[in-house]
Amino acid sequence: MPSERRSRTIAAPLGELWELVRDPRQLARWWPRVTRVEGVHDDAFTQVMMSSKGKAVRADFKLLRVDEGAHSLRWEQCVQDTPFARLLKSATTEVSLAPARAEPPAPTAPATEVTIEVHQALKGIFPRLGAHMVRRAAGATIEDALDGLERISG
Repeated sequence: MPSERRSRTIAAPLGELWELVRDPRQLARWWPRVTRVEGVHDDAFTQVMMSSKGKAVRADFKLLRVDEGAHSLRWEQCVQDTPFARLLKSATTEVSLAPARAEPPAPTAPATEVTIEVHQALKGIFPRLGAHMVRRAAGATIEDALDGLERISG
């Protein structure tokens, strides 16, 4: 199963970033290629993304876990009976936040360590042939998401 994990320290208070990442309606502000989010319920939402050909692509997600105390959440893409099912068995994303560790000299502004993990289980012959490409694409997506959080937090 291709998995990718990246962390970055972002110069923003933990509470401010947590309010942003825990609200699926805010994904269009920081998650790559998401143009809008629809159908937000307690445990589900739909991302609308734009393909490279300018076509809207919809993806449904279930919120699997929100841990307010640990400042972490996990969502899963609903792939069954969708075009994504040709390549994916499952796809989950986890976002976790923690206060950044102060290193001498101590930072003057609050900072937060943001970690994003993407796990994808591939189907068919794709796991043997495409796992490296999927892992690389997931890493690029995570970096773009971290860039987005940094951009709107600063």
